[in-house]
Parts: sequence; structure tokens; C-alpha cells
Amino acid sequence: MRGLGGLWSDLTDLVLPAGCAGCANRVSGLAHGFCPRCVGELEALRPAPARPDPAPPDLPPCVALGPYAGALREGLLAYKERGRHGLGRPLGALLAEVVAAAVGPARPLILVPVPDTARAARARYGDHLDRLTRHAAGRLRAAGWPVRVFRPLRALPRPDSVVLDSAGRAAAAEGAFRLRRGGGMPANGLVVLLDDILTTGATLAAVSRILRSAGMTPKAAAVLAATQKRLCR
Repeated sequence: MRGLGGLWSDLTDLVLPAGCAGCANRVSGLAHGFCPRCVGELEALRPAPARPDPAPPDLPPCVALGPYAGALREGLLAYKERGRHGLGRPLGALLAEVVAAAVGPARPLILVPVPDTARAARARYGDHLDRLTRHAAGRLRAAGWPVRVFRPLRALPRPDSVVLDSAGRAAAAEGAFRLRRGGGMPANGLVVLLDDILTTGATLAAVSRILRSAGMTPKAAAVLAATQKRLCR
């Protein structure tokens, strides 16, 4: 798949415990996370710029693999909310494609995932984006990119964004993160923020402000999905 290896090879080692992650169909004899039709749908996606309208101040340029719909949406929900942790590897491979599209030719990178709150991480048996980041970094390294994963932030308790409107999301994001003590800033490399879904952009903008205040200005943000109004296609 598109220069960083095939998605299908990442899916064939997965066990299919509850049907296809993309469409929920049970296909006899398959042993991977997505059925062939959903694999084709995912492989047809191409990273493209995505931008909320209005965009919050300090939001870096964002690139998304595709709209938050179809097999991509269902796969993310299965991974995040339904315990399909094995999907982290193929979804991480897709996130690596987005990072590559966001920054251009191979160069040293510093990947900074948006952290889960402690409550969310407990509910999901681990930080879901941290898993995706590890797989994305591994895929990029295998393709020759010098990559470091840096986790300078901790997430503070905040309301579930699902129940908030745009103003509420912005207010919640503003005080949602703190720099870890004694983390130290890595030298050399373009800083790329990673998240799973772009909605209003409030979270990525807040993270970007905190990092910039610490001397790390993000070059771009890479996400797997964006709500369709945010896609610039």
C-alpha cells in the first residue's frame, strides 16, 4: 500500500472474533480484522488536508486519511470502544501514511500523540492513541524514516467531548493538558501531532499552544478521520 507496505499484510494475522470491524459481516474462513470489501474501501482512501471552519487559533495544518464514515469510522469505533485492540497495527499503518503525506520526503520526525485521560485509558485497557503511535512509528522506521515518539503531556480529567458543543469543546480543551515535569525536549526533528479524529480542532490547537510554549512548534497534525465538513477535498 502506497510506499509504506501493504495494509492487507497487517490484517491477515488478526483473529476475527466478532465479524468484520468495518461492516460487522461474518465471512467464513477469514482471519483478519476487515473483510475484503472493507479492505478495498480503506486502501482507496488518500490523505488530504482537513480544516475546521472556523479553525481555532494555533491549529497546525491538518491531514486526514478520510472522512469519519464507512469502514474507517466503524474500524475506529471497534478499536476504541469495542475492545478490538488488534486493529491497532493496521490502523497505525494507515496513520503512518498520513504522517508521510503531511511532511513530505523522509526526514527526522518527533511524533507527539494526544494523550488519553486516565479514566479513558482505564476504560479502554490502555491509551488507544499511544498504541496507534507505536505502530505508526514502527512502520515509518521500517521505511527509512528516523522517528522518535515523545510524550511530553499528561491529560487532566475533562468532560466527555461527545456531549459538548463547539464552545464547550474549546473550553474543555483549554485546560485539559499539562506538560510533564522533567521531560526534556528532544533535539532535531519535525514535530507532528497525532490524533484519531478531527472534529472542531480545539484539542489539537490546545496541545499545539502548550508545545509551542515549551519550544516545540508542531509542523503538522495527522489524524485518521475527519468529520466531512472538515475535509478539504
